[in-house]
Amino acid sequence: MSELAPVTPPADAWRQTHLGRLLGHAMRRFDARVLQLMARDVEVPLALSHLAARDKVGAAHIHITRHLSLAGDRLTDLAGKAGMTKQAMADLVVQCEAWGLVTREADAHDARARRVRFTETGLVWLQAFHDAVDQAEAEFREAVGAEVATVVALGLEAYAS
Repeated sequence: MSELAPVTPPADAWRQTHLGRLLGHAMRRFDARVLQLMARDVEVPLALSHLAARDKVGAAHIHITRHLSLAGDRLTDLAGKAGMTKQAMADLVVQCEAWGLVTREADAHDARARRVRFTETGLVWLQAFHDAVDQAEAEFREAVGAEVATVVALGLEAYAS
């Protein structure tokens, strides 16, 4: 039986600087800034502001904010758009429903199904999310420059499609 030659590990720096890791860090930083801005938004109901300020609202909650259509969605469709399991999305919807962000109602096209929809409070939250994303994007453009921000946005759009 032959012995395997020893393997020389590659230099270690690439694990900290590869594109996937950088994208992940950038996304977490962006989402954290959005939540921070939402926590400070005077239009956001105080209870939700406190939840965001105490880190009780996280990236998973942003999935509903990002993906729930204004017309409402079935849970299965919402989970698919967010890249989550139906069970994980169901848990998230229950929590967001308790916070008054969403409601579930009968689906007009299928009596067996229910649709998740934003409540009035949820629409206020959605507007705060929009405003916070605009502010975070403006801060990004200011930090890296308008030309770099444009190139990054175009590159990410091309890569994601």
